[in-house]
Amino acid sequence: PSTDPTSACSWDPARMERTLVPILDGLILVTGLVGQTLVIIILTSRRKKASQPPHSTDALLLALSAADLLLLLCLPFHTSAITLGFWPFGSFMCKVISFLGVACSAASVFTLAALAVTRYLTVVHPTWTYRSRLHRRIKLTVALLWIPAAALGAPQFAVRTVTQSSAVYCFAFLSDFSQLVYSIALFLFGFALPLTVIVLMYTKIYCFLRYTRLLGNAPRLERYQSQVTHTSALLVLIFTLLWLPSYALMFSLIGGTSSASHGYNTIAILSRLLASSVAVVNPILYGLMSQKFRRDLLRLAAR
Repeated sequence: PSTDPTSACSWDPARMERTLVPILDGLILVTGLVGQTLVIIILTSRRKKASQPPHSTDALLLALSAADLLLLLCLPFHTSAITLGFWPFGSFMCKVISFLGVACSAASVFTLAALAVTRYLTVVHPTWTYRSRLHRRIKLTVALLWIPAAALGAPQFAVRTVTQSSAVYCFAFLSDFSQLVYSIALFLFGFALPLTVIVLMYTKIYCFLRYTRLLGNAPRLERYQSQVTHTSALLVLIFTLLWLPSYALMFSLIGGTSSASHGYNTIAILSRLLASSVAVVNPILYGLMSQKFRRDLLRLAAR
């Protein structure tokens, strides 16, 4: 036995990770499932009301919940692999879960961008939105958004497989150049471009409301402009904070950067937790922050 008196109580980061990850992932899974289920119940109950006209954003919010739910269902597989220290689900599930992780993340992000565009059209061009019956085109838009999302996830299905050394891992076999090209594509189309669309649309809404307020000098419009400004800034900030660490980590892996240190593993797990918590945050940002949604939730609770 060791004679070092500190060895028995020494801090083991790997053991700490295997202990904390199931707890944190479990919290994300439960709260995410509850939040997404509430959103789906409320939105589907709205669609059943004949007196309530269909709203363009409702279909997009349902699509967002579907993508986030699929993302949540991938979480237990990653949790098990981290806790066990190896991938126990075989080569096919390695491909499927890796594909779904990228495709559902991309579909979720694309839907957020589509929501921003829809809100811009509804606020700035309401007459055109009504005449063009935008809500009827949304279903097609939702379906089309999954095409580029699936395209971004397809390389994961193609190159992911299990590798066995001292343990079994779910790994992507790519050269440094191929990994760089794929990482750039993921960053541009899965983060930078949607973020640009979101920022641009909410900036246009802000400018329109500001211009309209200056023309009409309406106090109610001033309050609405302030609300839109704060909400938009919050959406952009949280979107960036949740997704940017994962992309920074992805680029740091290129070129054989060492990932063996416990510090690096801790950062990787924290980045994954931030990205996974999107499924918890989205129902709050795009549901509970809406006064109409909160009224529907209170009606549901009063039944």
